[in-house]
Formats: sequence, C-alpha cells, structure tokens
Amino acid sequence: MGRMNKSNRLPRRAAATVAAVAAIAVLLGGCFSETYQRGYIVPDGALEQIPLGSTQEQVLIVLGTPSTVATVSGEVFYYISQRAEQKLAFMNQAITNQRVIAVYFDKQRRVQRLANYGLKDGRVFDFVSRATPTGGKDVAYLNALFKIF
Repeated sequence: MGRMNKSNRLPRRAAATVAAVAAIAVLLGGCFSETYQRGYIVPDGALEQIPLGSTQEQVLIVLGTPSTVATVSGEVFYYISQRAEQKLAFMNQAITNQRVIAVYFDKQRRVQRLANYGLKDGRVFDFVSRATPTGGKDVAYLNALFKIF
C-alpha cells in the first residue's frame, strides 16, 4: 500500500506543476498588449507635399487611392485609419485613435483645403485648422465615418 501512496502523489505533483505553469502563463500573457493599425497610414511628411492648388493626380501620387470618395459639396477624398489595442487575447479590442484625412477639391479638381479629423472630447475635430467643423452634410458624413469605425 505504501507504493500506491507514492504513485498517487506523483500525479498530484504533476497536476499542481501544470496548474502553476498555466497560472504563470496567464499572468505573463496579461502583461502584453497587441496594437492593431487598420486603414490608411499617412506617410511622414506626405501632407506637406500637397500644397493648396495641387491637382487630384498629384494627391493620388502622394497619398494613393483614398479609402472613400464623397461628392457632398464638391469632391472630397477621405483616407481613414484606426488604431486599436487588445490588452488580453480573450478581450475585445478597444479603439485608441481614429483619423480621417480629408482632401477637398474645387470645381477645377485642385486642392482647396486639407483636414486631419480626429476625436477630441468626443467630438469631431480638425487638427489642421484646430476647429470643430460646424453644420452641413460634411459634418454628418464625418460623424457617420467615426461611428462606423
């Protein structure tokens, strides 16, 4: 019977070791977070290469194909990006940053205005003009973009 006790202790020790290793793995897994970048990533210095009056072709060469195009009041190219973070593998991703680069064109298809929209205090904010856009179809469209992503 003494042998049975020793053989019973060995599986218990192995089970305890496996449980301890699993607990440590879970704790260490919680120390790391994953960051995900979706959509358009603005190359460094790209917006500076697009002065007012640039053609649509120049914009396409510098920024590439837009995420979406709108013809609300004139033509607008939108480049949409989102950064999300996931703290643990089993948790949902949390959005940490959203940006919409908007390039507004006049009737001659030349750059009229650039905007770099993001959220500030829960509202859409243009980090180029440092203002919150007011009224119009453009604001409604931007609000919809930020709710979608």
